[in-house]
Amino acid sequence: MLNTLRVLLFPVLNALGPVLAAFGALMLAPAAYSWTEADGAVTDFLWGAGVTTLSGVLLFLIFLPFRREMTARHGFLLVSLSWALIAAYATIPLLLNMPGKSFAEMYFETMSCLTTSGGTVLTGLDHLPHSINGWRCFLSWLGGMGLIVLSVAILPLLGVGGAQIMKAETSGPLKESRLTPRVAETARALYLIYFGISFVCAVAYHFAGMHWRDAILHMMTTVSLSGIAAHDASFGYFSSDAVDLVAVVFMLICGCNFSLHFVAWRRRNPLAYLRDPEAKAWVELLTVLIVFATLVLYAQGVYPNLYEAFVNAAFSVTSVASTTGFATVDWSVWPLGLPVILLLSSAVATCAGSTGGGLKMIRVMILIKQAQREFTHLLYPNAVTPLTVGGKHISNKIAFAVLSYTLLWAFSALGGTLALLATGAPLLEACSASIASITNLGPGMGAVGPVGNFQGLTDLQLGILTFLMLAGRLEIFTVFVLFTRAFWKS
Repeated sequence: MLNTLRVLLFPVLNALGPVLAAFGALMLAPAAYSWTEADGAVTDFLWGAGVTTLSGVLLFLIFLPFRREMTARHGFLLVSLSWALIAAYATIPLLLNMPGKSFAEMYFETMSCLTTSGGTVLTGLDHLPHSINGWRCFLSWLGGMGLIVLSVAILPLLGVGGAQIMKAETSGPLKESRLTPRVAETARALYLIYFGISFVCAVAYHFAGMHWRDAILHMMTTVSLSGIAAHDASFGYFSSDAVDLVAVVFMLICGCNFSLHFVAWRRRNPLAYLRDPEAKAWVELLTVLIVFATLVLYAQGVYPNLYEAFVNAAFSVTSVASTTGFATVDWSVWPLGLPVILLLSSAVATCAGSTGGGLKMIRVMILIKQAQREFTHLLYPNAVTPLTVGGKHISNKIAFAVLSYTLLWAFSALGGTLALLATGAPLLEACSASIASITNLGPGMGAVGPVGNFQGLTDLQLGILTFLMLAGRLEIFTVFVLFTRAFWKS
């Protein structure tokens, strides 16, 4: 056991030190903003920055003798511990500013922000200190591309074993391909795209009618597909078709693979999007869902004309399918099973390498192709049918991994539902909250729907959903492998 700690845990704690120290330094930004706004939260952030930075420095120094090259096991452990601990330290300013809240509530809140889930236990958002709302949105923006990707990009101390860390953190089944020869260069390339889209989004929001403060805050939660809002009414607060249109455009953009954005930008060729089968499937599914929802809402008399039906359908469908979770209306009460269809779309629609959650579109495409191949083998047992997506061969190794992942993902969602039911949660809330958490959508249905929140849940129920959000954001295997006996063998 001691040898396992020395070889596996202690090197990870050493590498975790700079991550925590850097995260503590980031708290100085909302502290400075709080000071300029005089909103009374500056001391809360300074305490958070001090405690977090000191913890990181101590971890680095204490476990410095155990520093070594990272392996795959180190990468999985480092990623999981980083997200879990950073969310915990991020609660410090919130707990100090809102002493009536429990740690479980604030941990749920910060984990929801970091994993870009968007669920909240807070009400009265319009009256919170601006820096507290800014901190929630900033956490979402950081979590959008991944804290470890950021660390690999800017912290030379984490350059060792960067490939294993990136592989553990990034999404999708095709993790081996690189945009650039070096991992740190890949991370920086992705962040340049992320920064660029963020800048354009903020400017677009401002010219659509938002105040600069709202434009920047909601830019952070749009490009990260988080859905965290600075107002209780979410996007309904702005009551602006122009603002909603900007949100739809950038939710669509950020639901695509950021590697594809990089390729299109580097080659100066937007046709790269048309050649990518996953991006086409993402746009096609959104189009079908929007058209279907528009026709249903108009035919059922929910909205008096096609324009209003289309505007509300376009925003809500894109928000849910992209796992963002912004709301202008309560889509959970729409007729003819639309809420269930939207909720299920959050599990399959977004692309791998995007800031969205769920199974990812590429996995669904591989599953469909695999099913087609099995049908062919039933009819023609001797047929040779390679598995391809978009003309690219998919190895059996990847296909089996996708099948395993999907099965574990489904069992996790079911397990979360059963666990919530065991704690006394109603069936609708338990099922929808479980799916919304593991897909990182945020709002579910019923009391936890788009016009409600998670405030009425117990600490135990919040803990279950917090774990599901973390597991879903880190692609299930990264977290669940820690609970296997083989992982901890020397």
